[in-house]
Amino acid sequence: MLRRLLPTLIALGCGLLALGWGLVSLQRIFTREREDAHAQVRSRRDALAHAATESLRQVLARHLEEQVSALHAAVDNPLAPGEGFYLQFRGQQFLPRLTHPLPGEDMPARALYEMLSDHLRGSVHTEGWEPRLARLRAAEAAMVAGESSRATALVEELLRHHTRQTLPAEQELPFLLLAVEHLQRGPHTTPLIRALLREGLPEEFGGIGRGAGLQRDLLRARSRFSQADFDFLQSRILRLSAALGEPTRDFLERSREAGAGMLVMPESLVEPTLLGEQWYVEPRGEVLYGIAVDIPALLVPITQDMRTRGLFGADGKVRLVGDRPAIPARELPLLVELPEWARAEVDIEARYGLKTLLVAVCGALAAAIVALALVSQQRKYRFLELKSDFVATVSHELRTPLASIRLLGETLERKLAHTPEVRDYPARIVQAADGLHFLVENILSFNRIDKGRWTLRSSRVRLEELVNPLRDDLASATFVPVELTTDMDDAELEADPSLLRLLFSNLGRNACAYNQRSPVRISVSARVFEGHGCTMLFRDNGVGIPESEWENVFQDFYRLTPPGQEVHGSGLGLALCRKIMKLHHGDIQVASSTPEGTTFALTFHEPRR
Repeated sequence: MLRRLLPTLIALGCGLLALGWGLVSLQRIFTREREDAHAQVRSRRDALAHAATESLRQVLARHLEEQVSALHAAVDNPLAPGEGFYLQFRGQQFLPRLTHPLPGEDMPARALYEMLSDHLRGSVHTEGWEPRLARLRAAEAAMVAGESSRATALVEELLRHHTRQTLPAEQELPFLLLAVEHLQRGPHTTPLIRALLREGLPEEFGGIGRGAGLQRDLLRARSRFSQADFDFLQSRILRLSAALGEPTRDFLERSREAGAGMLVMPESLVEPTLLGEQWYVEPRGEVLYGIAVDIPALLVPITQDMRTRGLFGADGKVRLVGDRPAIPARELPLLVELPEWARAEVDIEARYGLKTLLVAVCGALAAAIVALALVSQQRKYRFLELKSDFVATVSHELRTPLASIRLLGETLERKLAHTPEVRDYPARIVQAADGLHFLVENILSFNRIDKGRWTLRSSRVRLEELVNPLRDDLASATFVPVELTTDMDDAELEADPSLLRLLFSNLGRNACAYNQRSPVRISVSARVFEGHGCTMLFRDNGVGIPESEWENVFQDFYRLTPPGQEVHGSGLGLALCRKIMKLHHGDIQVASSTPEGTTFALTFHEPRR
């Protein structure tokens, strides 16, 4: 079998390999198409993202350039706005301002202020403050006496002494606050005293660095005071500013300004950088400038501009992605999101999946075709083997009775008149001829039914009339005594009588052939069930059929040979019985089988009584 199938297997294998190679190549083409389609979408997205990145970089640089002068002003003037600005010079941070007060609730500045006030009233004496307080007391006395020229000279002397004898801010501010409170005269306050509150002293009095005005000096030295001291000094300065008509709005705003504290910059910043999506910084020599930015707000006009230019529709969005702490401006990771791109990528994957499925189906079909071809070839060669076996068997079966007939005839011719032993030769000749006739009849009937050439000649028949002739048929077919009993219950069927006789004859001859007992006992019974059909049971006392062979015995050309027993036959008997039952819309099965005998169940549908 394998030798016969080998050429077919080689041809199918080569074809399958060629088809597999073609399917793999086709799948590679589909994969390349998918990758190219995704690459086109990515290329468009990257081009728009690059354009948006360049626009954002230019916007950030322009905003910083516009704020440089404001940055310098915030460094020089504590009253200038400083929120959202960053400035570092030679590693020292000037902006954002450090606005954190000293911890604790102590108020040393207020205590000093109250002590100096008591000293002026003469209730206490403070070491080290007498030169300043004496000059303050003299200037105040001159103002009270109306000696304006002398008062002006004494105030100038006090201020020059103040600039020469510098003190820490936590001491200087309480003294200056006390001096302005005592020397101010409302709208008639002299310009020098008014300058101490806000504008600062002229340069000839050391106004650069020192004496920039109480409002500025308090803001600049904020981190040297506790919150309670700062609030105390602020309230006194605000009261004085209101009395003298000096502006206080910027002073209040800077007092409420929440500084960002000390910002930690990455080392070796050499190019414009976005820090944490909140600060844009740009190094310029020894100075590092920076501004606070709102990236989503800056992207709004960029997105609108790209829509106006027709680069994408109203549903397009531009956003910053990634969470790196420091991003160079030239590498800003902007992402352009368009719904049509998402749909395009979904469509690409859907088309790729469909093509892949088609390739898989083609592969499965090819494998199925190969399997069917192998099964077909195997069955073909199996049929040829069965046919060959059948031809050999029939040849043997035909040769044997023919040889017997010839031998018996010749012997009968020579010895019939002289030898008593040959008296049964005529019976043997008849039996051999009958066996040959039955074999030929089986072959012809099987071929006609198998080819669909048999035309049923149905008539109403009694089963008893069909079974009774079986006795004579079996008596002439075997020399072993046969006991046939029937219980047909007067059953009638609409059937082809000749086919049913052939059916019963095959079952009876099988019962005789596969039997080692004497006599051969056969029992045929029938039961009719109204509306459910008729069932016949054909029992024998033969050698039995193994359960694993119950279905195989009905196959064409299948012969079952019991161990130790030689049985003649063509392998068509039971196969012909099943075909006859199928023609009558019935069925035949092995109901039971043991070494004591076999029972066949024949089921006919729609009987007639």
